[in-house]
Amino acid sequence: MITHSSPAWEAGPPILALPLTGASEAGPVVPTVQSAAHVPVMAAEVLTALNPRDGGVYVDATFGGGGYTRAVLAAAGCRVWAIDRDPRAVGLAQELAASHDGRLQVVEGRFGDLEALLGERGVGTVDGIAFDLGVSSAHLDDASRGFSFRADGPLDMRMGSDGESAADLVNRLPESELARIIFELGEERRARRVAAALVAARLEAPVERTGRLAAVVRAVVPSSRDGIDPATRTFQALRMAVNDELGELRRGLAAAERLLAPGGRLAVVAFHSLEDRVVKEFLRQRAEVPPSPSRHLPLTPVAIKAPTFRLLERRPRVPQHAEIEANPRSRSAKLRVAERTTAPVPSIRS
Repeated sequence: MITHSSPAWEAGPPILALPLTGASEAGPVVPTVQSAAHVPVMAAEVLTALNPRDGGVYVDATFGGGGYTRAVLAAAGCRVWAIDRDPRAVGLAQELAASHDGRLQVVEGRFGDLEALLGERGVGTVDGIAFDLGVSSAHLDDASRGFSFRADGPLDMRMGSDGESAADLVNRLPESELARIIFELGEERRARRVAAALVAARLEAPVERTGRLAAVVRAVVPSSRDGIDPATRTFQALRMAVNDELGELRRGLAAAERLLAPGGRLAVVAFHSLEDRVVKEFLRQRAEVPPSPSRHLPLTPVAIKAPTFRLLERRPRVPQHAEIEANPRSRSAKLRVAERTTAPVPSIRS
């Protein structure tokens, strides 16, 4: 495994100045394999954070459209493991793997199972892991997936092909549980009103289409001054519940802590406060040095947990203005980066 000796995370490999598709930004840009290649949010910053080196092993834990994977493969003579729970994304990854002579390996599964998925394939340590959280543009733009309130489609919202759909939750859960999900995961202040409206609507007929769900929510949640659709928070909450997104994130971060080699980099792009809060707290706990015991107290054997991560920047990176203009969906993104230390992972985390 490789190590990164540069003290600042800006020190990385040169990034080729080739045309971008979908988004652009000032500074270094990411090489693309083909003109139709997907370019994810903050691609240049993520690539610089990972700092890929020849011979290294890297993980794109949320392959999606493959933008990070393409960038890493083009930046160094390394290997990449691409993971995604969406069969369509896996198919795209397999097509990409065919043109990279064994340097790209594709795994269908949840990134919360990252350690097990790689362990089954003989991979015990890696040099960098990238997470691009939330729903992708491809999901939002495909009405048949049921993620968007802008076009009518089946109320599905599953990122994979298993488990309950959003329609199952909306039509099965009691009003109190719906209200809790919408309040906690959507941060919707009118969650009780929305839940009551959904229960009333499903008594007339099952709520099975995104258009009907959006109409029910819009009838009880007023429009905001910032122009955000009243259905936004409810759709977010149901999507996160269907896919257990916060649970997956916590499991994925813990797996990354165990998989990364000393000097390995963790790069996480989050798009809303709930995700970012989980990432921020995880890294804070893993990077802080426990306070020394008072010299006035009697000496007792205490197990001091050494930091397992080193924060490369205290504050998250955000997209540059040019990228936000080119891709408005990037406006809420936050990138947090940390480097794995040599400290072992404690067997029991408090």
